[in-house]
Parts: sequence; C-alpha cells; structure tokens
Amino acid sequence: MDRRHFSQTILKSLISLSLMETLIVNDLVGKKAKPITDHWAIRLNEMCMDLRKETISQTQWQQQIEALLAQISLEDLLSFIDFNKLIKGFEFPDLGVKTKGVRFPQLEGLPENLAFYRKIFGVKKGRAIIPHGHKNMTSAHLVLQGSFDLKHYDKMEDQGSHLIIKPTIDRHIGVGDYSSISDEKDNIHWFKTTSDYAFTFDMIVLDLNGESYDIDNIDLLAGEKLSDDRLRVKKMEVMDALKKYGKEHH
Repeated sequence: MDRRHFSQTILKSLISLSLMETLIVNDLVGKKAKPITDHWAIRLNEMCMDLRKETISQTQWQQQIEALLAQISLEDLLSFIDFNKLIKGFEFPDLGVKTKGVRFPQLEGLPENLAFYRKIFGVKKGRAIIPHGHKNMTSAHLVLQGSFDLKHYDKMEDQGSHLIIKPTIDRHIGVGDYSSISDEKDNIHWFKTTSDYAFTFDMIVLDLNGESYDIDNIDLLAGEKLSDDRLRVKKMEVMDALKKYGKEHH
C-alpha cells in the first residue's frame, strides 16, 4: 500500500471513529436529558399556559390533555406525585368527596408557579362527586384507584335558575381511564363510586374568559325531559345537592 492510500485509509478510519464517538455521546446525553426536557409535567403545564394565553381553545386543550394522559405511565405518575404518601391516613367524608392538594417535586424546566391546580379526589363506596356544571374553567380527571359510573352532559343553555343540558357520556371507568370538562364540551359531570374506595388525579385551570370560575350543582334526577334528549334541570345549593347526591340512600 502506497503512502497516499495509507493516509486516506487512516483518515477515513479516524473520521468514522470520531463520528461513532459523537453519536454515542449524543445518545447518552439524549437519554439523560429526555426525562427532564420531555417530562409529561412540563408538557402539561405548557398546555395549560397555552389555554390561559388563549393560543388554543378549550376543546383543543381537552384533546391535547387526553392525548397526553393516554401516554403517561401510571406507575411513573403515582411515583412522581408520591400517591401512597398522599393517601396515608386519608379521611373520607360521610357525604361527597375529600380532596388533597398535590405538590410536584422540583424538575428542571418546570416553573415553581404552575398554570394549573393539582388535586387528589378521594371517594368511598356509595358516595359521589355530585352532578355539577362549570363556568370559566377546564379540568381533566385521571382514575388512579377504584372505579366509577360516569355521566357527562353538554350545557346547552343557562336560564338562571335552570340549565338546559344534553347527555354525552355514560360509561363505567376504572384505573387509567380519564375524562375532561370545559365550557365548550362535556361541561357537566357526575361520578358515582362503584368500588370500596376510588381516587382521581385532577388537573384544573380556573378563571378563564377573563372571569372568575363558578360551579352549578344540579338536580339531575328531577330533570324535566325535553325534545332531542335534552333535560331542563334546576340548580341546587351545595348542601342540598350533597344530601341528595353525595351519598346513596337505601
């Protein structure tokens, strides 16, 4: 082999080796950085910021957050929010639901003040998250433990003392299932617990549309049937709603 050919061969080998080392280093850096830069909590907060800035609609937020929840490892989420510690000594009320705030651990790329609220909702068998609608807010709900019978309705019209609503969802949900609400879609929901205990992880964005959020508790079972599957339902004070819907009466 002449000197020129020998030099070209050595040069190609060095370039190949350098390229291989670069790829290995980049791969290692990528694997190390991915859990930080691409973490679901960061993407979730970005979605909620986009909603607050009105760069996405409420229904787009619902679509995006439900797509994200479909990808999250439940085991990772439970570990991230320290679920077992959160529910240790959890006291369930005789009516309705108990809630606890959730603090996220420090994570590079995740701001201290997030664009949404995090809560755990806990309910025991025979109790319910009472039927209610929302104003100026969105929320998403992931079942972490147990099961529910879930009903959703669209709010068609607000008549002051009554709402005109239409059913959209009626199904049984369990661990890993999720749902969402907004002013625009599936605005009203009702969770009835079907297991001994059940918990949801709720992600909530309040005070949208430049207005303060509000909740309307409704008397679904006494609703007046209208055409096209619609119902006319009366708004209720929260204690009256809890007495009627917060606990099954046998």
